Amino acid sequence: MAMEVTLRQLRAYVAVLEAASFSEAAKAMHLSQAALSGLIKELESRVGVRLLDRTTRKVSASAVGETFAPMARRVLSNLDEALENLTNLKELRRGLVRVAAPETLSCTLLPELIAEYNNSHPGVDVRFDDVPIQEVLAGLQNGSTDIGFGPAGVIPDQSVEVHEICADPLWVALRSDDPLTTGKSVSWKDLRDRPLLNYMPNIAINVLSNVPPRHQPRELVPVHRVNTALSMLQVRRGAVICPSMAGPLVRGFGLTFLPLLQPAVKWKIAMFVRHSASLSPAVESFRDFTLDFSPNWTAVGIERRRADGRQKTT
Repeated sequence: MAMEVTLRQLRAYVAVLEAASFSEAAKAMHLSQAALSGLIKELESRVGVRLLDRTTRKVSASAVGETFAPMARRVLSNLDEALENLTNLKELRRGLVRVAAPETLSCTLLPELIAEYNNSHPGVDVRFDDVPIQEVLAGLQNGSTDIGFGPAGVIPDQSVEVHEICADPLWVALRSDDPLTTGKSVSWKDLRDRPLLNYMPNIAINVLSNVPPRHQPRELVPVHRVNTALSMLQVRRGAVICPSMAGPLVRGFGLTFLPLLQPAVKWKIAMFVRHSASLSPAVESFRDFTLDFSPNWTAVGIERRRADGRQKTT
């Protein structure tokens, strides 16, 4: 049968042992000596044995109390450690956020987002996985991922919240010897007769639904990764459509990158958050940080960084 021993009684017992005095222990616990004595009596009554030997000159542990003392200290130490860990989690000095995104975002948005979040919350461990969008959604559904990113047109099931976070204009990557690179922009009509090396899931719904059918590409060459599409474009005729934020990635392949107009189509990016009765403080803070985040390549982000630069120079 379990004994009803309270933490307050244990703390009083340990305080008396450490001070070897009821009066000093009472001061340390901000109690009256009578209240402290009452806690010790209650504890000894609950366990059914004397834990302290008292004389007019000193207080010490009884024979049974000597054996009980280290166990009482361990209980209090474990509790203090647990409460400290809880405080660290609550105040974001510790925590874990599991994030996943497909390749295009892994090469562009996510490194900047995670770096800025960690600057504000260095104690939180953000673990990132770059996987296809199908695996992003699967991870959210099976609980192995907390927050995912991908095209807004991808519709997960009801277990996932969807937050559209930004919309980036689509541009087109071309070989430098392509005649279209002589202009400042490219129209969808111009691209119609070029094979489109496509890595985007659901391109018909997310992108081509915004383009008149007469101007849509005649041929789609499906691949799984943006790096694959760009590598293929280096050695064959065609085009690759990417969000404008992929500019550094495209140029790294030695390709020309131009705005895609008539019509201008934006690639909408969403954050997917696993439904939970209670998100951890770290996951909740990463979600809120992302909703307020302005990447370098957006107009808001560029203006914000200009303002930061002006402040540093004044």
